[in-house]
Amino acid sequence: MIAVAALLLCSCGSTKEVPYLIDANTLPAEVLRTASRTSDPMVMAGDMLYINVAGPDEEAVKPFNKTMYLSLEGAGSASSVTRGDNSMLYYLVDNNGMIDFPILGKVHVGGMNKSAVEDYIASQIYPRYLTVKPAVEVRFQNFHVYTMGEVNKPGMVESPNGRLNILEALAMSGDLTINGRRDNIMIVRTQADGSRAVLTVNLNDRNLIVSREFDLQQNDIIYVEPNASRARTSWSVPPGVSLALGSVGTAISLATFIITLTK
Repeated sequence: MIAVAALLLCSCGSTKEVPYLIDANTLPAEVLRTASRTSDPMVMAGDMLYINVAGPDEEAVKPFNKTMYLSLEGAGSASSVTRGDNSMLYYLVDNNGMIDFPILGKVHVGGMNKSAVEDYIASQIYPRYLTVKPAVEVRFQNFHVYTMGEVNKPGMVESPNGRLNILEALAMSGDLTINGRRDNIMIVRTQADGSRAVLTVNLNDRNLIVSREFDLQQNDIIYVEPNASRARTSWSVPPGVSLALGSVGTAISLATFIITLTK
């Protein structure tokens, strides 16, 4: 009974390990202002981009939009862009970071963030093709991350606006279970050049909201490992040891039975 009581006490995690962003309300205002701007995600191979070029002369900018060519073929329309239900209207970034853009041809956008792509495409169109600089809008159409481990609803988390932070992703996954370790969450990230990086996040730390790990990149994998109490409850006896103990127990029972009969 004493051993069981001791095990139960050890299995109870510290209440200090459960809350998120401990004492975040004490962060100075000037520190919070430095993190007020959400960083744009980088464009990577496999991304699906919606790019719209607009200007005062609609006829002049029309050739730079996919909707013109697809509408002529009956494959789509401008209204389907807003619904996001026609992948033919989007630009697929190939393995070399290139997209095939109307009039401009092959354009390299890999490794750029959203704002940089917008500025670059505008600079390629004006003043070469237009007399007025156009407004270029870029949106990610397949921005998603994955959560796994000690979360209530593991799986893919999608973001319609192309932005997501670690707290939003975990909230959309039903939050961590009580057995999830909050001080050492792993993020596996694929970089724009195809390499991978492994980051760690401490949800207890108030400085998380001003760190570079707070904002996620597309295709990030978030793994929440079990805490010590969860690991202890999931411990099991190896099959070989279990078989050996069973054999010893059977032998002892048989010997006891024989001794009883011979008395």
